[in-house]
Amino acid sequence: MRFSRIVMALGFGAGMVLTSPAVAQTSAEPREPAWLEFPIAVLQGLDKITARISTFEIPVDQTGRFGTFLITPRACRQRPPTETPESAAFMEIDEQKPDEEQVRLFTGWMFASSPALNAVEHPVYDVWLLDCKSASTKGQSSVPE
Repeated sequence: MRFSRIVMALGFGAGMVLTSPAVAQTSAEPREPAWLEFPIAVLQGLDKITARISTFEIPVDQTGRFGTFLITPRACRQRPPTETPESAAFMEIDEQKPDEEQVRLFTGWMFASSPALNAVEHPVYDVWLLDCKSASTKGQSSVPE
């Protein structure tokens, strides 16, 4: 009998906490989205033969060329300013050598804070994400040949 009173008291106390105005207010507040969408991926590429690093921008769902790579960002997202900074892009990277068929080298998410996490394995080129942005500073896609 004493056990059932304790259980009933605990249940009543939990119900009071869950229906209190403080709990109700926090759950009713609109939440900021976890990731913000951006239309342009800012990438950097390394040509290991010439040791030249190039920075370039490619709009989402458009394809840019870096060496023999054909790079298509499918999404580019950033965390909101109130959270820890992070940029991520879903990338498709193909290689198109002269007189050969196009070969898919990479499909997946790249993170600006961890370029080695999902790296493209290639003997001549490296490509990594730097940032996502809302407008190109140079007008259109600025991809080096």
